[in-house]
Amino acid sequence: MEQENITTTVTDFVLVGLTQSPELQLFLFIVFSIVYLTTWLGNFTIIITVITDRQLHTPMYFLLANLAFIDISDSTVSVPKMLLGLLSQHKTISFNECILQMFFFHFIAGAMVFLLAVMAADRYVAIHKPLQYLTIMNWGMCMGLVAGTWLGGLAHSAIQIGMVLQLPFCGPNILDNYYCDVPQVVKLACTDTCLFELLMVSHNGVIVIIIFILLLISYTIILVKIRTHLTEGKRKALSTCGTQIMVVCLIFVPCIFIYARPFRKFPMDKVVSVLYTIIPPMLNPMIYTLRNAEMKKAIRRLMRRHPVCERDLLKHLSG
Repeated sequence: MEQENITTTVTDFVLVGLTQSPELQLFLFIVFSIVYLTTWLGNFTIIITVITDRQLHTPMYFLLANLAFIDISDSTVSVPKMLLGLLSQHKTISFNECILQMFFFHFIAGAMVFLLAVMAADRYVAIHKPLQYLTIMNWGMCMGLVAGTWLGGLAHSAIQIGMVLQLPFCGPNILDNYYCDVPQVVKLACTDTCLFELLMVSHNGVIVIIIFILLLISYTIILVKIRTHLTEGKRKALSTCGTQIMVVCLIFVPCIFIYARPFRKFPMDKVVSVLYTIIPPMLNPMIYTLRNAEMKKAIRRLMRRHPVCERDLLKHLSG
């Protein structure tokens, strides 16, 4: 008599979260709620300032506003679910919701990676071709590059999620994380995933490493180039490059740690995940604003038109 197959399809996952301690959960809820609100405040301020201030209608600030929008979107994919999990004992997520979370997470993160490459190219043109800068980086070019970053992120995410959906999930459903991500979900598949992991490391890890190296090389070339001919305009560009290098390292180094290795569990995985999913979207507006006098002046002009918010916002931007 043929043995009956008693396996069932997984319909939801259980998120372990960051900690099981009730006291620590409450503390983390307060901390990450402040971080999330700060992320929204800082990035939304940049978007509104760039839109309303005509002096900021330049390619660099257009790209910065797009980065701010990506930061808001990126944090919104994972942080609200994490905050809900810190307050509730019910920490499940449906299979479909998990797939959607992974899709949007990698869609937005992929767009961010490509946008950072575009921002590096923008600084390269600003420094090496200052007289032709506005001609080269015209609005048509900027719109096309930004559209390309989103299409690149869409392709990156669609490939991954399409491969994940090919896997059978019929057994364990406990995710040792605070959000759904490919490395943890793949390990729950009830089949051999060695080949899949190799493809994912090639797709994620190799791409991230290559872009990170190219960005470091491009910024090194820029810094060497302007070292001997440092005009006032190039001095501003140098300051902007410095902030972008900080952002690039803050995002890429944790990503390489997570995605450029086999899908194995390490004690530092959750901490590293926090470093590139929650912290950068909050720090990006602070880094760019505090190092950019023109942006700070534009925010002050915006606050003069809305004096009720001026004191709180300036206090936030000054740390």
